[in-house]
Amino acid sequence: MLSVDWEEAGKRVKQALGLSHVPIAITFSQEPPEDVPCHEGKMPEPSLDGHTGKVTAGCVFWIQSEERTFLTNATDHFNCSIGSVTHGLQTLEEVMQNEDVRGLLESEWVTPKEAMELPVIKTRYKFITYGPISQTNIDPDVILLRLNAYQGMVLHDAFGDMPIVGKPQCHIIPLAKEHNQIAMSTGCTLSRIRTGMSPDEMTCAIPGSRFTEVVEKLEARREANARVASYANADGRRFTKGL
Repeated sequence: MLSVDWEEAGKRVKQALGLSHVPIAITFSQEPPEDVPCHEGKMPEPSLDGHTGKVTAGCVFWIQSEERTFLTNATDHFNCSIGSVTHGLQTLEEVMQNEDVRGLLESEWVTPKEAMELPVIKTRYKFITYGPISQTNIDPDVILLRLNAYQGMVLHDAFGDMPIVGKPQCHIIPLAKEHNQIAMSTGCTLSRIRTGMSPDEMTCAIPGSRFTEVVEKLEARREANARVASYANADGRRFTKGL
């Protein structure tokens, strides 16, 4: 039995923030959930060092799952070594010699120290399910939101202690799942190119266990922001009188 009416909670958070994109439910498991189809993508030819996956990076699944729910396995994610590490599907030691990791290090996009300090999913799960929150039939581990700057402001206003991080964008997933943190990301160049996210978008990962708390607090903040906006608009009219 679901612990939350996820469809209703998704509608409420979408309304509270004015989201343009549906919230995405992300769930890790050792067994495939019932009645969830596998991702239909095909593996392209592997790179010179042998790694490939169904998409260029796991963050692409975020975009593809806005309209449908699907199941992925670990190897589906392996084209992006860093994402495989943050999601606990491979260790940093296992991917350190992969050409994409070497390229990121050689370009100085990330340092070895930064790579070693990345938060990761601690358990090596076999499956990850992605889909619109309205379609989930199991309690998700993480809910992912795509935000604009205003929506990010509202979330940060409600949860001022949340971490706001940068590259790689995907490490907000373990921050939410392993550390129970509401975590926002400004995004990263690698992810933006691969997902096609617009320059004015950012993301936020919310632990499933905290989603009701987030919805209720955002609804309260929406009312407070409306009162402040009313005051600011009324006050501003003094400066336009007679113009």
